[in-house]
Amino acid sequence: MTTSKSHFNILWVQVWVLAVVQGAITLTWLIYNIYLPQLLTQFGFPASLAVVLVLVENAFGAVLEPLMGGLSDQARRWVGTRFPFISVGMILASALFIAIPCVVSLIPPTTVMRSLLPIALVAWALAMTIFRSPAMCLLGMYSTPAQLPLAVSVVTLAGGVIGAFRPISYKFILSLGPVYTFAIGSFVMLGAAAVLRLVNPPEAPVDRHQIEVVKLPLQKLALILGTGFGVAWGIRFLFDVLGKVLKAQLNTDNVDVLMVWIGLAIAIASIPAGIFAVKIGNRQAMLCGICAIIPSLLIMISVGAQIPIIAVIVASFSLIVNGAIPFALELVPQRWAGLGIGMYFGGFALAMSLFGVIFPNLQAITPFVGVTGSSLAFFLAGVCIAVSGIFETQRNAEV
Repeated sequence: MTTSKSHFNILWVQVWVLAVVQGAITLTWLIYNIYLPQLLTQFGFPASLAVVLVLVENAFGAVLEPLMGGLSDQARRWVGTRFPFISVGMILASALFIAIPCVVSLIPPTTVMRSLLPIALVAWALAMTIFRSPAMCLLGMYSTPAQLPLAVSVVTLAGGVIGAFRPISYKFILSLGPVYTFAIGSFVMLGAAAVLRLVNPPEAPVDRHQIEVVKLPLQKLALILGTGFGVAWGIRFLFDVLGKVLKAQLNTDNVDVLMVWIGLAIAIASIPAGIFAVKIGNRQAMLCGICAIIPSLLIMISVGAQIPIIAVIVASFSLIVNGAIPFALELVPQRWAGLGIGMYFGGFALAMSLFGVIFPNLQAITPFVGVTGSSLAFFLAGVCIAVSGIFETQRNAEV
């Protein structure tokens, strides 16, 4: 299979396979979140335990995402590849994923055995943190830095399309039954791992004797963490507010189909967002998205969710989200690429964990408060991105 780069300097076959991996990640999390309350109640736990488990998993993710990314950087230095983390992580996650419904179906929920289910659930979530950052690092191999936003847009598209159907997929996925549904997710994950291993080009050997000692760029890592945190809270508030505004405007409690179309629009918009970022620069594109989305949100709660406003929000949102991985990769030295991406995912997970603690009753938040929270969160991300540009300017001046 060819690995020659196109005129865009992107290994498109490998990028599309990595998009399948992202699709598998999104699909398994979708299945997990839909079935989690049902599996817990079926095994004798209260459904409310699902909220606690998600908080715990996000808290672990905040630590493990950077850790696994950093360890994969070390593996790249000492073994010559970070693929062991990807292969082992995806195989382990696949095995634990299919084990979850098996625990419920095959093991009697006695007092002693009941603890197996929460253990299996948390173990699977932890296994998912092993390979995500190392896998996304491969984008740095599959694309030149200048074309990276366009390559990432395909990965964003795959995850976005699957995630967009979440509002209307509950009944269908639940109708399949847990064992069958989890088996599908598990086999998709295994298949994606196998194909990715097949198409991944040989990695250039690392000369450990000549490798430059690169200090941890702590300030830059902190900016990446802050960006992930801000984007996460911005997204969480944004979709809550959007749903509430649409319900009030249309005088209905069911806007699931509309949210699916908006989700699909965001996913598809990632492609032009990637092209735009390649033309003007990724950091500038992300800042454009933040500068556009904040006033759009403020206007939306004043005049309603009009089509032009939603279009601006969709385009702006795509610029922000699609630029996250290229932002992390371009900010830190290649030596710490995995740690850089892990810090973004870790900041995202930390934000989601704290969000559930600080805002346990999201329904009680008014659209105005939600828009204010989303705007402040995106502003925080924008400050981190802007400050990172100052570091890059100083570095270029030194060179």
